[in-house]
Amino acid sequence: MQLDVNGHAVYCYTNSRAIDPSKPSVLFIHGAGMDHTVWTLASRHFARHGNNVVSVDLPGHGRSGGPPLASVEAMAEWVISVIDALLIDQVALVGHSLGSLIALECAASQPDRVRAIALVGTTSPMPVSDAILDAAEADDHAAFDMLTQWGFSKRHQFGGNRNSGIWMIGNTLRLYERSRPGVLFHDMRACNAYTAGLAQAARVRCPTLLILGAEDRLTPVRSTRALQEAIPSPQIKVLPGAGHTIMVEAPNAMLDALHSVL
Repeated sequence: MQLDVNGHAVYCYTNSRAIDPSKPSVLFIHGAGMDHTVWTLASRHFARHGNNVVSVDLPGHGRSGGPPLASVEAMAEWVISVIDALLIDQVALVGHSLGSLIALECAASQPDRVRAIALVGTTSPMPVSDAILDAAEADDHAAFDMLTQWGFSKRHQFGGNRNSGIWMIGNTLRLYERSRPGVLFHDMRACNAYTAGLAQAARVRCPTLLILGAEDRLTPVRSTRALQEAIPSPQIKVLPGAGHTIMVEAPNAMLDALHSVL
């Protein structure tokens, strides 16, 4: 589905279905340098279970036009604009990594519009190493390499995808490679600069789920303690053996966990 938001083309994957106002809606937000395709399995699953599903390409990502946005707050405002354009009153948000910060900001700033959030591969603050920032700013392929290597648990570096014929590492690397110049840097800088996360987390009133990878090396479980304490009564699901790229490392376990809040 193509929309116009703030004068720019926006692509939303909806499983080839029109939005039905009588159904609950779930909106999926991808992480840094990615696009809507990381949520294809989850989108199809929840569409089959009676939901409107909307998996967005953030500005400047995938099939969406316009420049990448500079801050998590601006991205959250944009998500609400997408919801408005779709004529959806209330939505559940599922976000991965950068997308989880956007979902958190939306829930805190627009509580009447967000009925639940699921934060996948998350933490706050979400600092980014100087090595990744410098490489991303220079459009150096090393940024893609580092994020791909650290984004998977050590065991999944050797494969083991439950979906036959799909190479997890290669597919993720290709997603980064096809991103537009400068997009990954804008995303990484936005993650690094978002300092309001814990304060905003304390304002969240909707049901909240954190899905964490036990072997995540980018947003380790131990780094989420402050976020867990800031959010009122969150559900926490730690997936054994999974790293940061939970959608492909532990897709079925992630779907089971998402049902508890969606």
